[in-house]
Amino acid sequence: MIGLLQRVSHASVTVEGECIAKIGTGLMVLVGVEKSDSCEQAERLVKKLLEYRVFADDDGKMNQSVLDIAGEVLLVPQFTLAADTGKGKRPSFSSAAPSEQGADLFAAVVDIMSQQQPQVQTGRFGADMAVELINDGPVTFWLQV
Repeated sequence: MIGLLQRVSHASVTVEGECIAKIGTGLMVLVGVEKSDSCEQAERLVKKLLEYRVFADDDGKMNQSVLDIAGEVLLVPQFTLAADTGKGKRPSFSSAAPSEQGADLFAAVVDIMSQQQPQVQTGRFGADMAVELINDGPVTFWLQV
């Protein structure tokens, strides 16, 4: 399972002209699900996301997590993160989870995150989404569990 996290000052998701999710300071996380993923990976990804120290402390060092700063989290399903771009000029999605598995595991990530972090918003699985964000830093990390 892949989580591409970005530290943001704000982020939002719009579907068919309607804003369905919006956060202030926190993490915007694109979530990719691969065929080999399970609920165990979902739990590990959430734990890592919540504990990953990407926010500045009083000395300006990245020593605080989203929990430490009482930040918000926006989770967005992102099928293309599982792409294999190693050959040719077109990505292969052979390692990506099938739609039903992807939807179930994305829902698991949202459920697990919501139990530990009260300020969670989500994109919509399978929808054509417009994602807007201000990447603070910029700070971006690729997490794979």
